[in-house]
Amino acid sequence: MNKEEFLQQLKLLKINYTEEMLKKLDLFYELLIEWNKKINLTAITSYEEVYLKHFYDSLTLAKVIDLDKNLKLCDVGTGAGFPGIVLKIFFPKLEITLIDSLKKRVDYLNMVINSLNLQGIKAIHERMEDYSLVNEEQFDIITARAVANMNILLEICIKSLKINGKLVLMKANCEEEILNSKKVQKELMCQIEKIEKFTLPKENSHRTLIVINKNSKTPSKYPRRMDKIRKNSI
Repeated sequence: MNKEEFLQQLKLLKINYTEEMLKKLDLFYELLIEWNKKINLTAITSYEEVYLKHFYDSLTLAKVIDLDKNLKLCDVGTGAGFPGIVLKIFFPKLEITLIDSLKKRVDYLNMVINSLNLQGIKAIHERMEDYSLVNEEQFDIITARAVANMNILLEICIKSLKINGKLVLMKANCEEEILNSKKVQKELMCQIEKIEKFTLPKENSHRTLIVINKNSKTPSKYPRRMDKIRKNSI
């Protein structure tokens, strides 16, 4: 996806942008490639692939959530900053917390935040199952892009959502995970509100956005200390 194609897709997503935002995105790409030589951030490094599979893909969250509001958003297992940093560039009203369990990645994220002069965004070195225990009902939106099984994400994220907040999982094909999550949804008193399926432009790879609404206060036993969560900590 070249720059012109990216801008065309922004229009289809009804995302407004400025030249300053586009400059920050280009700088973000340069920093990503520079730091990827030092620590493992992504296997995708070409300009066009990063713009398609990381930048555009991150912004598809706008298909299911109105992000042009003063909302508190948490990006769990943010890795190289997707979708969180991209969302902050294009939706500056968002107050964003990036969570990652690897200290080197958090150092990189803080460098990017400072280099792009982004305000109202922070990166935290923490495991989400631990963070949830002391940050109950903090966020309007929690998102996780291509990390962990749906049941695990439900268990470790829902506690930090405000009542009637949205957990948005960004996945590829996940029909089996959705079917297997019904019991956990019931236990956590949340439910799938919307499932948006689409394909990425050009390459037509499948994507699924799962919007889950938190209906009431999370039972105190969650997140549970389970070996399977520890093995998949994010």
